[in-house]
Formats: sequence, C-alpha cells, structure tokens
Amino acid sequence: MSPMKTAPARRFDAAAVETKVRPGLARRQVYAVAGCYFVASFAALGLPPYLTEILPELGDGAARWAGLLYIVPTIFGAIGAPLWGRLADRFGRKKLLLRAQLGLAAAFLLAGWADSLPTFTAALVIQGVLGGTFAASNGYLGAALEGHALSRALTLMQGSARAALVCAPIVVGSLTPWLSPHRQYALLAVLPLTAAAMLAALPEPPRGAGAGPARETAEVEAAEATAAEQVAADEPAPRAPGVSLRALYALEFAFVFSTVISFPYLIALIKERIPDTGPMVSGVLFALPHMCYLVAAMAVHSLFRTRPRLGIALGFGAIALGLAGHGVAHSLTAFIVVRLVLGAGLTLGLVCLSIVAADCARGRAPGGLFGSIEFFSKAGAVAAGLAAAAGNNWFGPTAPVVTGTAIALASVAVTALPRLPRTLRTRRSPRCPR
Repeated sequence: MSPMKTAPARRFDAAAVETKVRPGLARRQVYAVAGCYFVASFAALGLPPYLTEILPELGDGAARWAGLLYIVPTIFGAIGAPLWGRLADRFGRKKLLLRAQLGLAAAFLLAGWADSLPTFTAALVIQGVLGGTFAASNGYLGAALEGHALSRALTLMQGSARAALVCAPIVVGSLTPWLSPHRQYALLAVLPLTAAAMLAALPEPPRGAGAGPARETAEVEAAEATAAEQVAADEPAPRAPGVSLRALYALEFAFVFSTVISFPYLIALIKERIPDTGPMVSGVLFALPHMCYLVAAMAVHSLFRTRPRLGIALGFGAIALGLAGHGVAHSLTAFIVVRLVLGAGLTLGLVCLSIVAADCARGRAPGGLFGSIEFFSKAGAVAAGLAAAAGNNWFGPTAPVVTGTAIALASVAVTALPRLPRTLRTRRSPRCPR
C-alpha cells in the first residue's frame, strides 16, 4: 500500500487514542464556560473605572482612594489564586469554580449596599479573595482538555475577557442615568449567580484528569505508543515546544506589566494631546486593542500554534512599537494607528502565552498551574498600576508608556536572542519542566 493511502489512517488512529486519553468537553460546554466568565466579569471589569463617582457617595469627596481601591481586588486575587487552584485539584474543579462565582456575587451585593468606605473596601477585598473566576475556569478546562484543544479554549477565555473589557464600561455608563454605579454593584450581582446556575449543569472533570500519562491505564499507554510509532514513521504530528515554568511566569508578568501600564492614564494622555476629543472617541481608542484580539485571535492561534515563542517575541516587539508611538502621537489618526499596533502585540502575546500554558499543563495538576499563572499575571497588573501612578505623578501621562516600552524591549531581547538562558530554552520533553 502506498504512503499516500496509509497516512490518513494513521492520523485517524492517533486521534482515536487522544480521545481515549482525555475525557474532553463538547464544544458547547467550552463555550458555556467562556460565556459564564464573560457574564460574571461584567461588574468586576465595568465598574472600577467609575470609582471616582462611587467614592464621593461614601465620604471620600475627592476620590483620593480611587487609585488604591482600583487594585485592591487584584492584590488579594493574586494572593488567593494559588491556594484556590490547589484546593480545586484536591476537592474538584467544578466545585471551586462554583465557589468563585458565588464569592463574586456575595462581594458585589456587599459593595452595592455598603454605606461607608471601610465596608466598601471590605467588599473589594472579599471580591479578590473569593473571586478568581478566570483561574478557576482555566483550571476546569485544563482538567478536561489537552494540547491544541486546551490552547484554543484558553484563547477563547481571553476573548471573553477582552469582550467584557469592551462592553462592560459602555453598559455601566448607559445605566448610570437611572442607577448610580455604586448601586449597580448590587444589581450586577445577579450575573455571577446566573453563571453559577449555568455551570451547575456542566460535568465535573475526573479528579485524576491533568495528572498526565503516569495515571493512564496500561492499555491506553500501549495503544498510544503504537499509534505514535505509526505516525512518527512518516508524519510526526507537530506540537508546540515547551518552556520552563519559570520562563512562563516571567513572560506572563512582563507581558501584563507592559500592556496594563498604559491603561490608567490613557484618557488623560489623549486629552492632553487632542483636547477636543469626546468621551466616546476616547473610549473607542481605549477599546481598540481588545477589539483586535476579538477579530484576530483564532487566526493567530492557527498560525503560531507550533511556534509560540516566535509569536511572543513578535508580540513584545509590537507592544514596544505601539507604546513608543503613544509618546509621539499628536493626532487622532496617529492614536488609531498606535492602538492597532498595540492590539497586534496584545493578540500575539495573549494567544501564544495560552499555547505555552497549555503545553505546560501536560502532566500537571491544572488547578495549581493556572492559579500560579494568575498570581504572576495579577502581580504584573499591580506592579504596572503602581509604576503608572508614580510615573504620572512625577513626569506626566507620557511616563507610563515610556516605562512599558522599556520593559517590552527588554522582553524582546530575552525571548529572541539565539543563546537564551537555560530557563528559556525550548524543551522537547512532552512535559513542561519545573
């Protein structure tokens, strides 16, 4: 029989073995998890920009605490994420995902009915400690999916986050004439409750899922080895090269830092450069990079699924170029261009980091892994917020984009150099090394 006739059969055998190894989720169930995260994150992402309007109602007339309270949920979310991830691996990912949604609902109710600044602050602390829906959702998906399917699901989850960032502030602003942003916290608590009800219908992934080949049966191992030998004879299946966990954590921190640092004072920068710009135009400019992700994420995933490190290096390069462009942009057209360039970098980075994370999830407990990734992501966001505030106070709204450019350029150099540190070298092992 000719090689052209045998190749399709070999691919079919390999796919059949992969189905045996992982329990999997139906596509509609993956979309349900992403949809529940989108619904539950509305208040978490849509209301913080209105803290300057909320705090005067609570006795802080000048909203002096807005900057600190903006990052309070992020700080406590970073602290709690690794713990909740390990508990999910021990007691069940679905249970801990439901816990995260219900924790958000409780925090939003308390924030909406708070009548003092300390009570409102306590609600934000509870939101950070008991929330963590993104890490919990990723841990749930990581327990049931693997490889290409998992990286696509993680890309979809990032799409849910981008969509919420675009839509939530608009919806909150539209409701403001009828209900203050402060009281909207209580109203929007119904969203994570709805998400919890939807997630209750999903299956619980087997507790052993995500433990890797060591926990598979001998029969499946033998079948997989046979199929692997057949495929390797002519057409080895491509897979994304892994990097060390230390490298993944460092890249996650640097990526979040270099992108988030431009967020807090972007509107101020636009008003300084283009004084006649209205709030709607400023909002669209803010949302442009996230819109880029929604449009191009899946295409980028298909293009870079076997070469994510190249995509990460290109992403950091585009981020550096886009942020540097913010420093010299003085017209609406220039801001549109640099925001689109930043959006290209955001898309490349988020997608390729998801591919690397999915590769690292092979043979690991997914709850602990994604909880740790969330810790470094939130740590990068907190560091970016503090650096942006300090730079803006000392040097004006241009300083944050300059700082972000420097971090992004340094990340390009570290990622793209031909001789990389040991922790960044490509590994051929099926597991991501520690």
